[in-house]
Amino acid sequence: MVFDEIVGQQEIKEQLRDMVQSNRLSHALLMLGKDGAGGLPLALAFAQYLVCDKIQHILYPPPAGPSLFGEEEPVSSTGKIPGNACGTCSACTKAAAFVHPDIHFSYPVIPKKSGDKPISTDYSTQWRSFLAEQPYGNLYDWLQFIQAENKQGNITSDECNEIIRKLSLKTFESRYKILVMWMPEMLGKEGNKLLKLIEEPPPNTVFLLVAENEALILPTIISRCQLVRIPPLADEAVAMALMNDKRVEEKQARQIAAISEGNYRVALAELNHAGEDWQLLVREWLNAVLKNGPVSLVKWIEEISKQGREKQKQFLRFFNHLLQQSIRIHILGENSNWASNLPVAEKDFILRINKMADLSQQEAIVEELDKAAYYIERNANAKMLFHALSLQLFHILRDKARVQPW
Repeated sequence: MVFDEIVGQQEIKEQLRDMVQSNRLSHALLMLGKDGAGGLPLALAFAQYLVCDKIQHILYPPPAGPSLFGEEEPVSSTGKIPGNACGTCSACTKAAAFVHPDIHFSYPVIPKKSGDKPISTDYSTQWRSFLAEQPYGNLYDWLQFIQAENKQGNITSDECNEIIRKLSLKTFESRYKILVMWMPEMLGKEGNKLLKLIEEPPPNTVFLLVAENEALILPTIISRCQLVRIPPLADEAVAMALMNDKRVEEKQARQIAAISEGNYRVALAELNHAGEDWQLLVREWLNAVLKNGPVSLVKWIEEISKQGREKQKQFLRFFNHLLQQSIRIHILGENSNWASNLPVAEKDFILRINKMADLSQQEAIVEELDKAAYYIERNANAKMLFHALSLQLFHILRDKARVQPW
């Protein structure tokens, strides 16, 4: 993977390139960004950038003069260092296939059977497939990919021992030995085994730690790393990626980008459900809660509970997006330049919501939807959750219940 293949994040790419080009590469980087911002793809591209033969040849040209064995005199390379790995040399080909012998990976795994002491290499085949298919995937996606069911993935004590062993070896082909550790939050106290190695690594050893939640990482590890904060993606970057890479029409791409809120994983998931009529589903729910009565509500809950968790989260996220847009219209006005750029059907839907709920009510509903999405992620019973959420929705909207939504 090369930098140009990554969605947005131009400033972070420049920051990483500058570390190499100015010879200020830290031995340990903590790349911290929310789910879907591109932390793992950035680490993969940076690792390939570090091992690329052509870039290394420019940075560290071979000594001048004829060989002792009569080979031709090497030609030194000079000039500006490219902004991307070449993608064609032997090192790049191996790095792109995730099989370069000097790029090591560590990530959460589960025991395959009771009593196992799993390490990352036990899942190396699945890991390479996962990176190829879902480079923007999160921990939930990975655990589903390896069929973990409800098991919790961890980076174990045995994995730490394996990391120490691997990084004690000499490099095979490259100048650098690189460890890409994904989700160091899953280390727990076992991470203390790595402190000395991170603080005083062997020469030309680089740690790339890719994390989402700083609060769950051992402070002793954070203190030994240079922090690289990865912001959420800009809507424009998401929309352009959907149009260029996925051949999505501009109108749809911009709508998906707005809903995804800087998360490319969410944008791809929205694309998979692009045919869903989320507005109709929201309308049916509000009518069932405020107008049609318990029988209609039970029927709606039965239908939504049959859907998978991903679709349920997509639905809640879409409703949340509508409410956030509605709050903006409350503040900016329906005739503002921003509101005039909304799709006509969506704007009409939002204005109906404004008639049904005031600003404080909408903010309260957003909070409840966020809680519901959190519980769905953690395997809450869908029927119970949507029953409780519907009751909360009714009580929040009760003061304006006399307003017929549709």
